[in-house]
Amino acid sequence: MVSELFIVENFTFLGWGLFVTLTIAVVSIVISTIFGTVLGVLRFSKIAFLGKFAAVYIEIVRNIPLLLFILAIRFMTPAPPIVAGILAMSIFTSAVVAEIVRGGLNSIPKGQWEAAYSQGFSYVRVLLYIVLPQTFRNILPALVSQFTSTIKDTSFVWLVGIEDLTGKGMILMGRYGTSEQVFALFTIMALTYFVIIYILSHYSRRLYNSYACSKG
Repeated sequence: MVSELFIVENFTFLGWGLFVTLTIAVVSIVISTIFGTVLGVLRFSKIAFLGKFAAVYIEIVRNIPLLLFILAIRFMTPAPPIVAGILAMSIFTSAVVAEIVRGGLNSIPKGQWEAAYSQGFSYVRVLLYIVLPQTFRNILPALVSQFTSTIKDTSFVWLVGIEDLTGKGMILMGRYGTSEQVFALFTIMALTYFVIIYILSHYSRRLYNSYACSKG
């Protein structure tokens, strides 16, 4: 019976899975934001070699499915399962973040750079203190939107033995095998993802509307 699912132990079990999901997502987001920003700056830079390197990395990573990165890092490296999941998510997401950052850098008027240079600022100081803060303000809605996708994409990691929310749900499905129980478990997992993603998506829309109003 479906009612057999609704016990404290099962919800605690799924709760630990959700904790793993959010841990992988948050750490991956932090790493990919840092690495993606560096890649975006290199892609934007006028130094041909660095720009070409960043462009090749971004194009290769963006055109390979995330699942292949997860499988490759899990089974071709000695990294523990959760570390492998974080590395795969970070590598993939950093390429997307890099393109978002590059777009944000391109949106900054050249006058901002010229005015800063006229005050004696170096390239690095202009980038750090003037251009990047404006860039992140402009791209924040796009970044939040990408991060919601990152949270959803963590559901792939259960395929390599990581007991995230989806992985814990699949384990419970092995214990509760009736159609009604499996449907109930899928519903619980789907609603959990939905609530998290909906909150972040709503926040992203508010950021976008706020930014649009400030620009208008």
